[in-house]
Amino acid sequence: MASKSDSPIARWIEANLDCGKVTKESFMSSSSWSNAYRYDTDSGQRFFVKEAKGQDGTMFKGEALGLQAMYDTQALRIPKVYHHGELSSLPEGGGNGSFIIMEYVEFGGGRADMGELGRCMARMHQAQPVDENARAGKFGFPVDNTIGGTPQHNGWMDEWVPFFRERRLKPQLKRTNDARLQQMGKHLCDNLDKFFEGLEVKPCLLHGDLWSGNLSTVKGGGWAILDPATYYGHHEAEWGMSWCGGFNGAFWDGYHEILPAAPGSKDRHSIYTLYHYLNHYNLFGGGYYSSAAGILSELTNKC
Repeated sequence: MASKSDSPIARWIEANLDCGKVTKESFMSSSSWSNAYRYDTDSGQRFFVKEAKGQDGTMFKGEALGLQAMYDTQALRIPKVYHHGELSSLPEGGGNGSFIIMEYVEFGGGRADMGELGRCMARMHQAQPVDENARAGKFGFPVDNTIGGTPQHNGWMDEWVPFFRERRLKPQLKRTNDARLQQMGKHLCDNLDKFFEGLEVKPCLLHGDLWSGNLSTVKGGGWAILDPATYYGHHEAEWGMSWCGGFNGAFWDGYHEILPAAPGSKDRHSIYTLYHYLNHYNLFGGGYYSSAAGILSELTNKC
């Protein structure tokens, strides 16, 4: 593939990352809003770059801060972020849009030890928060981010239940524009505290969107997680996407070896799963409606 050493991103890499000349740009993948590339250099170092034409830097800022926060825990293999911003800020300008430059991690090839993944996730959840607000016991994140394509508001709040009610459930319920879901959702929100009675919830760092597509073994061993929707919250909230996570018994044994399950966790798991089913319904429609309605019906019958 032809050299891309004359591209604005390549020039930034060469000028700032002490890696020699960029020798090749390889297209990796695309999503509904961004394209991903690998940049090779003559020093052997590689970089993973995502570009989003026509998008401001808000989404990549949230991703960058989330990756950096997880990287700082040293619990898993997290790509190091080198830079993010507007394409127009690059040498000679890069057009309208935004980008993020991070370490290229070669996925696959390692042994898929699910028990070790569970222990790694527990260690990340136990890590001392880096953010001073989270260390002070608050829930949220320094910036808003997205869950899929849905805005996720992370303004700091002092208590977990109000945070999850106001920042997570209510916005998703409002987006449904469905009277039945909203009526059941209001009843659940009004009685949400009942599912947390006697439970002390401390803020811990969450990936926020952990499913099988956002985790991988790494060549040489270990586990990596990526594409986060990070915030500081209740560690149980991490598992709201476990219905498509592929987490087996060995995984849960490893996780609960370090963070044992607390009383009432089954009902709270339903609450956290509801958030993601509502989001999937709002994004994709279809059968996610019945899944969300079923959970709401079950939970409202308990409160």
